[in-house]
Amino acid sequence: MADRPRGNGTPAEGTPEYNWLYGQREPASPDSEATEIFPGWGSPDQPTQPAAPAPPPPDRTQVLPVQQQPYNQPPPPPQPPQPPPGQTPYRQPPPPPTAPGHGPGPGLPLPRRPRIRFRPVRWVMLLLLLWLVFLIATPFWAWRSVDKVDAEPSGERPGDQPGTTYLIVGSDSRQGLTKEERDELGTGNPSSELTDTIMLLHTGDGPNLLMSIPRDSLVNIPGSEGKSKINGAYGKGGPELVVQTIEQNTGIRVDHYVEIGLGGFVGLVDAVGGVEICPKKAMKDPKANLDIKKGCQEADGVTALGYARSRKFATGDIERAEHQREVVSAVGKKAVSPWSVVNPIRYWKLNMAATDFITTDENTGPTKLAGFALAMTRLDGDNGMTCGVPIADLAVNWDEKRSKQMFEYIQNDETDKIGKLCNKSGLVTGP
Repeated sequence: MADRPRGNGTPAEGTPEYNWLYGQREPASPDSEATEIFPGWGSPDQPTQPAAPAPPPPDRTQVLPVQQQPYNQPPPPPQPPQPPPGQTPYRQPPPPPTAPGHGPGPGLPLPRRPRIRFRPVRWVMLLLLLWLVFLIATPFWAWRSVDKVDAEPSGERPGDQPGTTYLIVGSDSRQGLTKEERDELGTGNPSSELTDTIMLLHTGDGPNLLMSIPRDSLVNIPGSEGKSKINGAYGKGGPELVVQTIEQNTGIRVDHYVEIGLGGFVGLVDAVGGVEICPKKAMKDPKANLDIKKGCQEADGVTALGYARSRKFATGDIERAEHQREVVSAVGKKAVSPWSVVNPIRYWKLNMAATDFITTDENTGPTKLAGFALAMTRLDGDNGMTCGVPIADLAVNWDEKRSKQMFEYIQNDETDKIGKLCNKSGLVTGP
């Protein structure tokens, strides 16, 4: 085994020089280059200084820091290439459509569904608009069912007068009624052509006036000799002769003609849900299918018709005219109630009943007919009055002086001056 070097660092003879392995160097000779390159090394006069450690080599495996992206956020979209100066900018094409049932992509938030907000104000306004259209359209739709007749008489007529006067004729015609309906209503012979009811409705600056003309009134009918009952004019010449007879005997110009059949009378009463009648005594009339007690009570269309047609009274046609005005006023009062407008079924039935059995002259349009219906609802209190034509006796001869005075008030649209002349029976006397 080779000898180890001595403690003084001098190798033994015959041993290889392994000083370089242990970090030792041989003594440098004076002319050695090692002294110049490494000063202080190998000189016995100078202490040996260890070499400064070399810096560590760079770590080639180090990863460059990556900027952290927010969680679940999409990367920024790629920027489109910019065109050279002077050219049109490049427009990015729209993204491809997403297949049904798939989201916009992994890691992207799903789009929110639009919320359907309930706006009560808008719904209320829409309902009010539809309701207004219904209220306006229904009368015009019903107007299509109204029959027209030529009621304008030929020959000389009174001139134009202020206000508007309607002639209301309740026809006793059974036309359009079946045998079962005639039996139910107690109307009898279907060939009757008489005016069961005659009224004048005047509207203007003063209170509305509904004046009955008893059907048995003795007047001069044009084309007939002497005086005859006024209801005979309808059978002799139809609506034209009825209008001519009224105008020549009263001096009042008839602006519009309105005829209501028996079925229409019943339909109007039923459409408003019945009316209240107040007979002064019990009434039983087989010819009118009427059997009612004394006092105020509700009546349907059939009962109201019998109440208005019955003549089983001491005053005959006088009290009968009172009952007719009572029923007509009650229908108008019920028709103008808010329930007639709020209830669509009642409003529809009222309009249909009012037109299915009504006949007007050619000059009466929907506007004038609406004015007629409105006037019929204002016949009580300060807005209107009902009375009979002034008569001199129960034979239904008109009181010449008092009737003439009332007719003049109507001609001049001065119904506010009628006062005591307006009496239910027409028999009252006074100044």
